[in-house]
Amino acid sequence: MNPLLSLAKPIGFGFMNASWTGSPVLTDPAAREAFLEVLRYAMDQGVTFFDTADIYAPSWDTMGHNEKLLADAIAGWSGSAEQKANLIIATKGGITRSDGEVWGRNASAEYLVKAAERSAKVLGLSVIPVWQHHRLDPSRTLTQALEGLAAVKASGIAKNIGVSNYNAHQLRAAYNVIGGPSDGGLVSVQNQLNPAYHHDLDLLEVCEDLGLAFLPWTPMMGARKSEEGTPSYEVLGEIAAERGVSRFTIASAWLRSLSENLVIMPGVTRKESVADHLAALSFELTEDEHTRLAEGLVSGPEHHEIISDQPLAE
Repeated sequence: MNPLLSLAKPIGFGFMNASWTGSPVLTDPAAREAFLEVLRYAMDQGVTFFDTADIYAPSWDTMGHNEKLLADAIAGWSGSAEQKANLIIATKGGITRSDGEVWGRNASAEYLVKAAERSAKVLGLSVIPVWQHHRLDPSRTLTQALEGLAAVKASGIAKNIGVSNYNAHQLRAAYNVIGGPSDGGLVSVQNQLNPAYHHDLDLLEVCEDLGLAFLPWTPMMGARKSEEGTPSYEVLGEIAAERGVSRFTIASAWLRSLSENLVIMPGVTRKESVADHLAALSFELTEDEHTRLAEGLVSGPEHHEIISDQPLAE
């Protein structure tokens, strides 16, 4: 059984923005503690899945910052030892940051294993429930990247493996090398999917075929009233107003309608956001609303980093 498809609540939360430059969490101890209480509130509401990454940090020399926030939230949570053990923590590695904020990719077995080991240490875990390869390495072939992924699995530092920003062919190749949920192997793919960006929908078919979870990143993009560089989809606001709910609720319902293998992962920094996203899980769209959204939600262009991060030809 895929642990991400048997969640008590089919949702996970990310909180990347808490670790980026400008976040009050970085400089104000009270703001930091208030944010930790947001994560604990989600845990109290029965949420067991949380997603982070080693590069979510304010600077190259503070990598692991976001992971440490999660570790501290769990340590201070009033849940029982059993409840803490049942949390599904997912983190990612494979993007590098170095002095001078030089960003890169490294899919070598040595780097990926060390990255996973560092993440486990920061998270306070002996084994990471789900470790994900964050992005492909354009200096290596897909075969070489999958050798690195297999090395992480073989090291025992990860209970399950996930990939991120892979296309359908690459996802199947990873499954063939790593195995699937029944093998303690590949359980998920994390790609961008939201009202403003819906390329790679063929991944949903692969996930359904192989029993994998699709974890959309930035799932609420396009749902806000105005976002620089992002189309404003009036149909979301129209339906939200008609039904007396938030635009995020409509976006959530639309995403969940695409596949039963999709587990949304909205970003949160406030308790109100947690409550809104949890309430949205019981909201269903009408047939007419599905039609209106299908006509009104037009995807933007493919993400430039997905194009540039493609592996070398075999």
